[in-house]
Amino acid sequence: MNTKLHAICDSQGRPIDLFVTAGQVSDYTGARALLGSLPKVEWLLGDRGYDADWFREALQDKGIHACIPGRKQRKTPVRYDKRRYKRRNRIEIMCGRLKDRRRVATRYDRCPKVFLSAIALAATVIYWL
Repeated sequence: MNTKLHAICDSQGRPIDLFVTAGQVSDYTGARALLGSLPKVEWLLGDRGYDADWFREALQDKGIHACIPGRKQRKTPVRYDKRRYKRRNRIEIMCGRLKDRRRVATRYDRCPKVFLSAIALAATVIYWL
């Protein structure tokens, strides 16, 4: 049993919104679920898994610039700001700090709702208290 954690973070790497999907589910599912809860921002940084034309158009409709590199299978390459994309490491650092908690790293909880609650509790303790 594996899962993917989709997160919206602020510029300092603190989680704002979290969503858990099954491990074999595409990243587009997490993107679609979190799209409605995006805050008013200027840029969104994401990895290659979130590269979809519909997602880029939805971000553009909200007035958000997408800094997402294109998938390698794309016929026409997508331009993105490489200097800005380097700041995505804050999201990776946030995931690493959450996995410092043993309960999150080993996924003791079998129920996804309970697992998401454990992640939210760990995020609250680490970043907001």
